[in-house]
Amino acid sequence: MNRKQEMIKKLAKRAKARSNKVEPSNPQKTQKPKYISKAEREKLALAQEAEQNTASSDSVQDATDEKA
Repeated sequence: MNRKQEMIKKLAKRAKARSNKVEPSNPQKTQKPKYISKAEREKLALAQEAEQNTASSDSVQDATDEKA
């Protein structure tokens, strides 16, 4: 095979590889959610639990205030 044919085949192979690259149709919809570490998830759960406890204690205090 002569040099010209080799170059043509290499260029065609590279062009084919470039055209076959897969791009997501809408990259904003396909992004993965941000990673949240185990410690951070635990902090969030504790904060949410504390918030629920304060909300429930507020409603209990309101109920006792209404009775008095």
